[in-house]
Amino acid sequence: MARTDAGIGDLDAIVARLPQADRDLFGRIYDVTVVEGSLLPTNEMKPWIEDHFGSVDRVLNQRIVRVANRLTLEESVFNPLRASRPMSGGGGPGRCVADAPEGDDPFRDPLATTPEDTFGRVRGRFCISASNVAKCEGFHGLLVFEEPAPLEFTRDQVVDYVETAWRWALEAHSCNAAARYFLFLWNCGPRAGASQSHGHAQVLLGRYRHYAKVELLLGAASRYRDLYRASYFEDLYKVHEAIGCGFERAGVRVMASLTPVKEKEMVVMAPDVGPPLAETVYEVLACFRDRMGVESFNVALFTRPLGEEAEHWTTYPTVARIVDRGSPATDTCDIGGMELYGASVISSDPFEVAEAMGEAMA
Repeated sequence: MARTDAGIGDLDAIVARLPQADRDLFGRIYDVTVVEGSLLPTNEMKPWIEDHFGSVDRVLNQRIVRVANRLTLEESVFNPLRASRPMSGGGGPGRCVADAPEGDDPFRDPLATTPEDTFGRVRGRFCISASNVAKCEGFHGLLVFEEPAPLEFTRDQVVDYVETAWRWALEAHSCNAAARYFLFLWNCGPRAGASQSHGHAQVLLGRYRHYAKVELLLGAASRYRDLYRASYFEDLYKVHEAIGCGFERAGVRVMASLTPVKEKEMVVMAPDVGPPLAETVYEVLACFRDRMGVESFNVALFTRPLGEEAEHWTTYPTVARIVDRGSPATDTCDIGGMELYGASVISSDPFEVAEAMGEAMA
């Protein structure tokens, strides 16, 4: 991974310094727009600005970088100054996401208090499957972790979670060959959408087509292949590697996304669901937790369809996307109207995230 002292605010200059071939490749995929935002603070609010942002000068003229993926139309707006904006607290210290659940815990004895799928349960070394009571898919299950505290995960546990999820998918597929489209979801903490504090993940196997956002990615990759006779995923990685936001370990590619859906998003790509991918997911999560202080996150992992593959899936890797969902200590939601209907607004810097990940995995 090429190292640079520059950050996302310098992305246009970084791209301009690339060799012509890399610059052309970047331009195939990404569009970068830089604008300046200015304001005139009142004298009364200057002490407040200095308290929260360090100085008045920092806010007078702000450099805002918009990065859009031309193929997927994913877009992120970067302004690191937003990381300093005030957040409302939760009115008390609350309980850390890392703590084990207290009181009533429906996952404490999953064999007694959770239903099983019609094909039975799939057991891992550190987790066991259950059927989801309120389903979003015909095959929609849970993996209940033996360790109840969501942030108390080890390498062996994360590898086991991914392996058990994949075995669950194979079991479901063996019951109905039309169920082919696998999605693994790990929502860590209420801020990430978890309804139960006991550590768990969700597994789904869809029919007829993949989930919409995966299909959008597939469509973008297909259009890219038709336009340039090249693999979108190969070139996506090359672009991230060229600017210092991507690196490879044991055949697994890791990128700090230039169009993150929210803070610190990492994209992991591997040829298949196997230990190298699962171990890399662990490495990303461990870096989040141990180096970056992340207390709540989402993991999404999706694959090519099970069974016979259509021609357009052949260059499609297994992809994991991992994102920080913010501090449980604040009441402020990390997703608002801009994220729902405009573009993702980001305060973290992909270059800093990539550097921390590279050091953690070195």
